[in-house]
Amino acid sequence: MKIARREKTPGEQNLILLEKLFPVNDKFYVWCYAPDNRCIATSCPKKERSLLEQAFRLFQGPEKAEAYVRGERSDLPMIIGSPIGMQWALTQENDHKLNLLYVIGPIFYSMPDEKQLRRELQNDLLNSEAWLWVDQIIGKPDILPVMSFDVFSRYVVMVHNTLTGQRISVTDLFTSRSVPDGIQPHPAEGRDRSKVYKAEQAMLQMVRTGDINYQNVLSRSISLSPGVPVKGQDPLRQTKTSIIVFTSLVCRAAMEGGLSPEVAYSLGDSYIQTVENCRDSGELSALANAMYHDFIYRVHYLHANPNYSHAIQKCCDYIELSLDRKIRSADLAELVGYTEYYLTDKFKKETGFSVSEYIRHTKIERAKLLLRSTSISVQQVSERLAFNTPNYFIQCFREQEGITPAVYRKKSQKQETALQNTVEK
Repeated sequence: MKIARREKTPGEQNLILLEKLFPVNDKFYVWCYAPDNRCIATSCPKKERSLLEQAFRLFQGPEKAEAYVRGERSDLPMIIGSPIGMQWALTQENDHKLNLLYVIGPIFYSMPDEKQLRRELQNDLLNSEAWLWVDQIIGKPDILPVMSFDVFSRYVVMVHNTLTGQRISVTDLFTSRSVPDGIQPHPAEGRDRSKVYKAEQAMLQMVRTGDINYQNVLSRSISLSPGVPVKGQDPLRQTKTSIIVFTSLVCRAAMEGGLSPEVAYSLGDSYIQTVENCRDSGELSALANAMYHDFIYRVHYLHANPNYSHAIQKCCDYIELSLDRKIRSADLAELVGYTEYYLTDKFKKETGFSVSEYIRHTKIERAKLLLRSTSISVQQVSERLAFNTPNYFIQCFREQEGITPAVYRKKSQKQETALQNTVEK
């Protein structure tokens, strides 16, 4: 990164070292902006710099960046988009007095063609500067950076962690105000349809059960299948198609989970209409994430036991969100401000389970989902759910389900194969 004549921040110094680790052939650029919107440093080559920086301005990048800096979740990276499918990521050194903004990108998830670019500009940007920009880009196709969503998201996390000193994961991108365009359709070639089907079923099962610990399942599903594999000239239309299909599936899963058709259909129609009215791919992705979250929490609250006190329901929610760690009665007691003795007695009276029984039961239910929807080993399932040993996990699983995890997986695979054969016939 070429830095102007000023003192480099610690984040910039680390970023210069980090850039040496990126493959030379990857067109992955980082831009540093001062609070007055001046670009004061970039890793973008000089011959490409003007056109790519111009694109950021043409597609309202500075305005979106300003909203990001003022937003409540500026501690996490944010993905912003454009009608033509061009994407950027935003992050900043939050604790530094200079308050520098870093723009990562731009990238396309697939190479656009001239007709696609012109169609979107005609629909959305009727100004001569935009048309001139397209003329210049079409004449220099090698300038356009193309990168898969998976690679881009990992690079974004690496840059953010380097600049801020945080240690977030790709999953944490989904908790930000805007999420990556993970639902943008890609060609179906090379996808393992069996894995896609399993991941999709796991994702919808989270809705049916109102499982608020859904982030990892959603991330896995998106990494396996970014969306409906339609092919077309219009990237914004492709994204909308994927989200509409996604919304329809989630809506029906919510009804299967007990949400009334009146509420589910009305909510789904509202989201679909909002999708149709949207003109920004970054906003579309945030909308898809919000929709999924909304339906899950509606089903979750529907399933919440009305006989549970607020404190006990809060403990149950905490357990659901903490299945990957050791959970102690003392932690739950501290969470709700009770003594450990009082909490365990109250928990048993209201739920019918001791705290340890409830935790174990909930973890086994999550283990069943992992065994059905992933190919990770029994030992890895045990580790992911923080059981003491794989043998203890197998013992707990057998006590609750009557069979071992391995047998459960085989039975689930047979049922899945039979179902798929029925559908194909």
